[in-house]
Amino acid sequence: MNKLSNYLRQHLLDLLHKEPTVENKDTFIYSEDQLMARLKFFIGICLSLTLFGIVFVVLYSLIFVTQPLNAISPIDQKFFELIVPIATFLTGTLSGIMLAGTKPEDQKAMLEAQKMAADNFEATKKMMTAPPPPPAPVYVAPAPAFQPPMNFQPQVVMSSTGKPMPVQPDHPEI
Repeated sequence: MNKLSNYLRQHLLDLLHKEPTVENKDTFIYSEDQLMARLKFFIGICLSLTLFGIVFVVLYSLIFVTQPLNAISPIDQKFFELIVPIATFLTGTLSGIMLAGTKPEDQKAMLEAQKMAADNFEATKKMMTAPPPPPAPVYVAPAPAFQPPMNFQPQVVMSSTGKPMPVQPDHPEI
């Protein structure tokens, strides 16, 4: 009995003087596939929000910002020259990330999507750097010289403000 009481006493003293520690018994470790899926999801959300923001800004600038009647303003033209390749790159990258996987056919699809994005980028760059076509020549017929009617006699009448003004001849419809 003496041994048991000594053991209990020693054990209780150890428990009283021992610092409490927190131990995590549920150590959960993600697998490589789970980590890759989470990474793809996070990157996909970030790129999608960026692409949505670009599209929103472009549409806003086209719809709610007053533009000249015959052309786009030079600042907006430079803005579009900058935005179009970025949006194309983001779309290609987003599709590549979403299609990327460990399967060979997934990797092949990703490479095709990236190649298509690069081709679109090059086509856009060529289109943006090509000079606009020259405007078509406009022929303006010379206006016939105005000749007042033969029986026209200039007269002076008073205007509503009290100043003299000439009477205007009749203008035939053209």
